[in-house]
Parts: sequence; structure tokens; C-alpha cells
Amino acid sequence: MELFCLGLNHRTAPVEVRERFAVSAPRLGAAATELTSMAEAAEGVVISTCNRTEFYLAAPDARHGLLQLESGLTRRERLDGSVSSHFYRKVKADAAQHLCRVVSGLDSMMLGETEIFGQVKQAYQAALAAGATGSVLNRLFQRAFGVGKKVRTETSIQEGSTSVGNVAVDLAEKIFGHLKDSEVMILGAGEMGRITAQSLVSRGARAIFVSNRSFDKAEELARDMGGTAVRFDDWQHALERVDVVISSTGCPHALVHRADVEKVRRARKFRPLFFIDIAVPRDIHPDVAEIEEVYLYDIDTLENLANEARARRQCQIAHCELIIDTELAKLNLPGT
Repeated sequence: MELFCLGLNHRTAPVEVRERFAVSAPRLGAAATELTSMAEAAEGVVISTCNRTEFYLAAPDARHGLLQLESGLTRRERLDGSVSSHFYRKVKADAAQHLCRVVSGLDSMMLGETEIFGQVKQAYQAALAAGATGSVLNRLFQRAFGVGKKVRTETSIQEGSTSVGNVAVDLAEKIFGHLKDSEVMILGAGEMGRITAQSLVSRGARAIFVSNRSFDKAEELARDMGGTAVRFDDWQHALERVDVVISSTGCPHALVHRADVEKVRRARKFRPLFFIDIAVPRDIHPDVAEIEEVYLYDIDTLENLANEARARRQCQIAHCELIIDTELAKLNLPGT
């Protein structure tokens, strides 16, 4: 049996192409069985996420299997030959190495991300339950999961947040020790504010207040997040109780000044207050940071911290690749 992989991802195909080949989680097992027949293969696993769809198969002849699979998929989706430019094709050892890189987060949009590990495991379990795998793919995927764990325990590939929102949340945890029962106010109803607030909630924040010039939009976002809408004229009152303020209003000038915070310091009992200013122009005047218990980070500072984390992760790639090559050398899969 020879191993091969046909795939497309966020680097090779736009979303309108990727969605044509996407497979929903409940259909992963059935799809694996269907594709083995299409490719005249003995074994198959289908991995499908928002950023990639990949087909791993074992067949007597990898080159023939690839041709059969690609032509079969193209016919099924009623696409012309131009779609072939979006596919990548891996055979034998290259396919095994690619799977290990995927599981280890080396091929992800966000280098080192951990979600893909669980997604690949779900895909493999679905194919296994459907009877679509055999000795070749069982050994390969089990080894790949071992490689993924080894990469994450022996390297720093996942350390440090690489998105502005997650950097802000990490900083908040350092300031407060933990985010359990903390309260958050969002000024503005932008997508970045929403994402950052959702990250705070996932780490323990219990209350969300949303204030926006358009009260309807504030209500809509508050409803989506299980929070409370605050009229824009009243956001200063909410400042008395919250721990974190995420601001992205799009105002042409500073919205929050030192005097606004000074007014509520006594009511707050001088508790720490963290401002995450992701607006351009900035919503929070820099002099707010001069207040002793206030922490202020703007978009440039957060992006610089994220870039530093990305650079640290990049430095780990060579170490990760060495682990993958060493572990695959022990496997001695047929067809690799």
C-alpha cells in the first residue's frame, strides 16, 4: 500500500473553493468510505476545517489513486480543470510528514495553534468508526498524534499569544491574577471588541456592558453576548464598577480622558483598571496611564507583543521539524 494526500487550504484556495469540498463533522466517516471507492483505495481519512480539507488514503498505487480522486471530486462538484491549481498533492513520506506538520500546528494560519489537533483526531475517529481505515492509516495517525504531543511538550511553538485580542486577555490575567468574576465594558460595537470580550468571558469574566453611539447596535451586541446595553451618555457610570474596558469606537478624537477616570477612583476604591484601546485614532488619551492603578495598552503595543510571540514561535520550527523527522523514521510505513 502507498500513502497519498490530496488537499487544499487557506494558502492555496479562496473560501468559495474550499467550501465546495468541505465536509461536515457528522459526514466525515461516510465521506472517508466514499472516497476510498472513488480513488480505488483501501483506506481513507477526511480532515475538514474552515481552513482546510485534506484526503489521506492508502492505495496500491499512489499516483493512480491521486488521479482517480482528483478527477472524481472535480466531476462530483461539476468544476472545470482550473480547480486543480488549488490542490496540493503529497505522496509517501511527504504525505506522512505533511500530516505531522498539520497535527503539530506548523501548517496552520496561526502557527502553533492547538485546535487542529482535536479536529484531526475527530476526523480519524470518524473514519475508524466507519471502518475506512486499516493498518497503514491507523499506524500513521497514531504516530502523528504522538508527534503532535511531543512537539507541544518539547518546544515553545504554542507559547505566547499571536493575536491582538489574546495578547490583551493574557495581559488582563497578569494584572488581575485571574479573570474570575471580573466585569468588562465594550465601548463601540466593532468586531475586534467583540472577539476580545468573548476571550475575556472564556477566561472567567462574568459581566459584559456594551455602550455605543447607536443604542440599537449596543443592544444587539449585548444580546449576542448575554450582556447589558448602556446608553453612550452613561458609560462613565459603568466605569465605576468594571475591571476592563475595551474601546474601539471610531471616534475622531480621544473619548476617555484622565479626568473621567479620576472622577470614579474613589467609588472604585482604587481597584486596578485595564484599558484595551484598539481604536485608530485612539479612544483613550495617553495621560490616563499616568494614574497609578490604571493600565493602558493601545493597538500598536498589543501588535508588537503579538509580533514578538510570532517571532519566538518561528524560531521553534526547526526544532519541531527535527522531532517530526526523527519520529517518522521510526515508523517504517509501507509506501513511505
